[in-house]
Amino acid sequence: IMSSEAVLTVRLVRSFEHRNFKPVVFSGVNLDQTVQEFIQFVKNEVSIRAGLPPPFKNFGYDTMKIIHQAHGAKTNELVMSLEDDDKLILQDGLTLRDAGIGIVILFLYTGEELRGGGP
Repeated sequence: IMSSEAVLTVRLVRSFEHRNFKPVVFSGVNLDQTVQEFIQFVKNEVSIRAGLPPPFKNFGYDTMKIIHQAHGAKTNELVMSLEDDDKLILQDGLTLRDAGIGIVILFLYTGEELRGGGP
């Protein structure tokens, strides 16, 4: 039986170019919530979490991508792999469990950063 809760590490990425990111750990994450519910939870939590610099608290995060799954290969990229977006970017309508989330490290960033825009 798979647990309905997990500990997830989310890297808040402000800039890929400058490798500007902060890891944040979330315990007791309900894997049956949707991706968009979890993104909103993370954004709310980050905005009030002590110890995070203000630029990370107010950034326009809108995309979540799996960086590492338990027992899987890790990327050699310092911030995150820019490959396999079609498989690893989480789709809004899915639950975290359906998206393949178990013990993972996730990224939350603005999709604009990948499209050539930036903060």
